[in-house]
Amino acid sequence: MKYNFDSINNRVGTNSVKWDIHPDVIPLWVADMDFQVFPELKEALSKRVDEGIFGYTLVPESYYEAIINWFDRRHHWHIDRSWILYTSGVIPAMAAALKAFTLPGEKVLIQTPVYNCFFSSIANCGCEPVENELVREGNTYRIDFADFENKCADPKTTVFLLCNPHNPAGRVWTKEELERMNEICMRHDVKVISDEIHCELIMPGYTFVPFASVSEACADNSVILNSPTKNFNIAGLQIANIICKNRQWLRRIDRAVNINETCDVNPFGVIALQEAYNKGAEWIDELNTYLYDNYKALKDFFHEELPKLEVLKLEGTYLVWVDITALEFTSDEVADKLLKEAKVWVNSGTMYGRKAGQGYLRINIATPRATLMEGLKRMGRLLSQYLVEEGEFGCKA
Repeated sequence: MKYNFDSINNRVGTNSVKWDIHPDVIPLWVADMDFQVFPELKEALSKRVDEGIFGYTLVPESYYEAIINWFDRRHHWHIDRSWILYTSGVIPAMAAALKAFTLPGEKVLIQTPVYNCFFSSIANCGCEPVENELVREGNTYRIDFADFENKCADPKTTVFLLCNPHNPAGRVWTKEELERMNEICMRHDVKVISDEIHCELIMPGYTFVPFASVSEACADNSVILNSPTKNFNIAGLQIANIICKNRQWLRRIDRAVNINETCDVNPFGVIALQEAYNKGAEWIDELNTYLYDNYKALKDFFHEELPKLEVLKLEGTYLVWVDITALEFTSDEVADKLLKEAKVWVNSGTMYGRKAGQGYLRINIATPRATLMEGLKRMGRLLSQYLVEEGEFGCKA
């Protein structure tokens, strides 16, 4: 490999959310990576630092060109310059889109288990989350389309908030699944907001399909939220884009962005996006290979050391979903025990839906393999003590 993802980078003492809240633990929780960015991106940021003045920044045309060219090359999605609205992050973008399209008391459809900020963004708009719970099938999930349509048919449901690729279920939705979701939404006048922040983190054998690239109908009925931040490990630089073909919708979202004062971005985010999209393809490809090898190492570890706990299939993201129902504890209890007794921080599944996430943990594998394996060994030593005989107990959920 050209890039060394095995290199250990000491992040303790850097005001890192991931590492400095509990500096004595191995953090396999929050979704950022422990890998340095590729050299050209780092050099571009260093060059900007050398200027020594950090005033308000313009977003140049080259910024839009980088986005358009990347998605054209990488995903065969042709974006028009007029569809793009920049903002400071995908969550502010989500909030703006929800505020543009909903009234307090309306319902927003989500597919649980799902990213925890979906719940807070919906609540902050005074809306009610409605769950189309994903159906566990073997070591993966499928959509319950009958329930999906039933929820869309409710006149109070006005927006479907999609996670593509899905966090934490690890699904990379197919073109056929996306098309069917949109057909149902259009039948019931439900707008689609698609969070596609993990779109470059795709495992071998799978292909990411941007929702708006599926068909003209999908493009006409959707708002896409995207950013290079998760994919290129630049989340702290705060940059994201709202992509919407419908000009009337985009004007409404733009107004919401300005009302909520999230219209300004920092110069480092603007520079980093351009470097990532113009020069980062090889780095992303090698990263995905490394992440897949980490996933296989984790699967092998659980198979050998914790065989009663099931690792679900990972199609996309670097967030692995693990079934822990063989333990006699709730997800919250297991996560708490791991933090306090094993000194490993993972996420309880209930963060992503109290019902749909019960009996699961989410593990971030975007760390050097030595760090990951040490964390897994600590988990194994603790959890092996609590595994019960088959059929004796289930999760207390």
